[in-house]
Amino acid sequence: MSGFTTENLRHAAARIADHADAVAASLNEADGKLGDGDLGITVSAGWREIADHAEALPDDLGKAFMECAKCFQRASSSSFGTLVATGLMSTAKACKGREAVPWAAVSALIAAAGEAMKARGKGNLGDKCVLDSMDAMARATSGLDDPAALQAAAFAAATETLETFRDRPNRLGRARMFGEKSIGLDDPGQLAALEMARALA
Repeated sequence: MSGFTTENLRHAAARIADHADAVAASLNEADGKLGDGDLGITVSAGWREIADHAEALPDDLGKAFMECAKCFQRASSSSFGTLVATGLMSTAKACKGREAVPWAAVSALIAAAGEAMKARGKGNLGDKCVLDSMDAMARATSGLDDPAALQAAAFAAATETLETFRDRPNRLGRARMFGEKSIGLDDPGQLAALEMARALA
């Protein structure tokens, strides 16, 4: 079957979970400078929960992504965990009743997930947060229909976003309270997005 399927989702979840375990400590360290210091645990626990239940995911992609959202939310009820679950639920809605989606549709799915996360988190582009990464990855993958090209473009976009915003202040969440002190520090959410993209690239 051509396009993205539940089997692809299973493989992606396993790769992200393994990589998230490996970088959990570094994500916690980055988050500790601007937040609670538990982002690595959030990302690792969420994706491990999905990976552990991956074999039971249904062929219906919409239902599969909804199960992923439930897994992530169950493993972590943090604000970032809620945002990821929200993005997964958006994707579930878009994929409802389908066993495959064209690779060319991935960009639109990322964009829609980002919009849902923006609405849930009450953030805006330019706030120096994961929303900027989602927007960049959606734009970078637009028009691409090859899996390898999609993964490379998303990783490059997430990398560039982190570098672009490093010398700007955070304007959302707990990190915004650090004001000018956040300049020069990587946003934890953007860093998490980069590591998830790295796992697939």
